[in-house]
Amino acid sequence: MPDALPSALDLARFQFAFTVTFHFLFPAFTIGLASYLAVLEGLWIWKGDAKYLDLFRYWLKVFAVNFAMGVVSGIVLSYQFGTNWSAWSDRVGPVLGPLMAYEVLTAFFLEAGFLGVMLFGLGRVGRGLHFTATCLVAIGTLISGFWILSANSWMHTPAGHSIAPDGRFMPEDWWAIVFNPSFPFRYLHTITGAFLTTAMIVGAVGAWHLLRDRRNERARTMFSMAMWMAAAVAPAQAFFGDMQGLWALHYQPQKVAAMEGHWETQAPAPLILFGIPDMQREETRYKVEIPYLGSLILKHSLEGELKGLKDFPKEDRPTNVPLVFWSFRIMVGMGLLMIGLGAMSLLLRWKGRLYDSRWFLRWTVAMAPSGLIAVTFGWITTEAGRQPFTVYGLMRTAESASPIAAPALATSIAMFVTVYFVVFGAGIWYLLKLFRQPPMPQEHGVESEPPTRTAGITPVASVNPDRVVQARPQPAE
Repeated sequence: MPDALPSALDLARFQFAFTVTFHFLFPAFTIGLASYLAVLEGLWIWKGDAKYLDLFRYWLKVFAVNFAMGVVSGIVLSYQFGTNWSAWSDRVGPVLGPLMAYEVLTAFFLEAGFLGVMLFGLGRVGRGLHFTATCLVAIGTLISGFWILSANSWMHTPAGHSIAPDGRFMPEDWWAIVFNPSFPFRYLHTITGAFLTTAMIVGAVGAWHLLRDRRNERARTMFSMAMWMAAAVAPAQAFFGDMQGLWALHYQPQKVAAMEGHWETQAPAPLILFGIPDMQREETRYKVEIPYLGSLILKHSLEGELKGLKDFPKEDRPTNVPLVFWSFRIMVGMGLLMIGLGAMSLLLRWKGRLYDSRWFLRWTVAMAPSGLIAVTFGWITTEAGRQPFTVYGLMRTAESASPIAAPALATSIAMFVTVYFVVFGAGIWYLLKLFRQPPMPQEHGVESEPPTRTAGITPVASVNPDRVVQARPQPAE
């Protein structure tokens, strides 16, 4: 019965949350993996060591599948802007429309233009040209993240615009729009999160195969590189996260109050480790807290004052405080585990036991999804904490939705959920199948045997098969 359904607004929010969360899993891996592939190919060209080419081919297959699923899962998001959020699209279009166009023109075209060379050109073009294509695809993913994060950050800290009489946001200063106050550290925090996501997956795959064959040189190499990345990037990720928290405290203090579980203004303020935020009673129950630490982290002072949620009107507070509170803790918990993993890898490397400690290898395998979990719950914290606004402080979510009936939304949600779990479930199963295959010498890439026909029916060899083997360094005489 229609009356039993949630409101159309709640269904539209759920549909977008479901699709964007599912989609973001793939770019979070793709961004880091593209850069990793560029490093592997660069090492192969520089050192002439075949193991780097084998690893490049191994992970190129994974990249191809992951990139395809990321593109397909992202297409539906743009449609939802028109179908479910037409009021928002109409008002923010003059600002966000060009930003999305810049992303397509400068990033997606760059990736699409050189992706074919990267996937299928090894052995068909020169090493320098192929390496250039790989680097351009990697740069394209970083540029894509730049524009997407800029647009999203503008909705958190809108700047450089005016509001027309009809309510639309009109651009006035593009530098202020693109480099809005929340953008720089959010971009760095997200990109380092993508690199960590890749490091955790690559490290877990390497550890999985080392548990089965400790002498697998290629597994040792990928595992070692992943642990170097974790040790270097995890602390940087924490630093950028702290900077982002200070930004949020300045521009969105009620979000930070929800993240910390503070209802009353306190000076000094404790750090609440765990608790149960109760929105009805306006308190966090069963708190486990550390005195002074909240002020020290957020104010960098033992006596700093932190505002509580009661200092803000109820209509301006986050609409789901428990979700913001616990999402933040899951993100931070995963981050601390990754920092611990990186630090332990340095200790074991120093002791010469990096590849021999089975408990550490098992821990690394268990940490495979930690980066994906961290970036997912980080986005939930950011976006759920922005509610009840789409454009923070200027446009509410309730004002942004299309006039569409709840039954229609419920039907499309059911279709989305079914298709996503069937299609992308199969894709994820195939990725896991690729992960289970050990990296071997003479690894096969995504390029297949050269086609024997061009368009039409005329037989013609498109490539001399002898050229394919030239992609590998030849043994010394």
